Amino acid sequence: MWQPASERLQHFQTMLKTKLNVLTLRKEPLPTVIFHEPEAIELCSTTPLTKSRTHAGYKVAYLGKVTISGTQFLSGCTESAVVGLVEHRALAQQQGTWPTGNSLLEIRPFQVRLHHLDEHGEASVTMDTYQVARIAYCTADHSVRPNVFAWIYREINDDLSFQMDCHAVECENKLEAKKLAHSMMEAFRKTFHSMRSDGRIHKSGSSDDFAEDSSTPEDSTPDDG
Repeated sequence: MWQPASERLQHFQTMLKTKLNVLTLRKEPLPTVIFHEPEAIELCSTTPLTKSRTHAGYKVAYLGKVTISGTQFLSGCTESAVVGLVEHRALAQQQGTWPTGNSLLEIRPFQVRLHHLDEHGEASVTMDTYQVARIAYCTADHSVRPNVFAWIYREINDDLSFQMDCHAVECENKLEAKKLAHSMMEAFRKTFHSMRSDGRIHKSGSSDDFAEDSSTPEDSTPDDG
């Protein structure tokens, strides 16, 4: 049956309105998260990233580093370097220029990682890495600060020359410093055992001497060649 255009338009609008009403009534409930506030949704996605810390290690205060001379290191060789670093921190704290926030020292075979945390001690802001094979010496035996752990690292420059840098961290107590020394010794053992098994160092080389002299947990002087 023929209908004027106006009537057909009115009929179409009526049908469309009816179907929209039906669709509205039969609409399935939306997921609850859609009704969250935008701030809540943002926090839900970012909070696990800031509060969860996947890496494990020792909570320390990084004192810095200082270049030292020599290639053969004996007991007490880091004492003067530690004294200088402690005095530098005290001066910087008086001037208000010492950075806030602690660090996390993670010792593992082949690599040592120093995570510099934010002011809340939760998220890692930056990270320094040290190859275990380049660590020439480490000790937790310091008369000026018994809770300081230090290691001497062979830093390779861009022109392939090297320098020996003494790094130091302050632990919560003397026992924690000793634990760091034990952990570093274990990292040395595993690293050099793996390198020797792979043929990267000779079985009759200095790694065997290191194994013989490693009974003292505080000090270690492996030679990475």
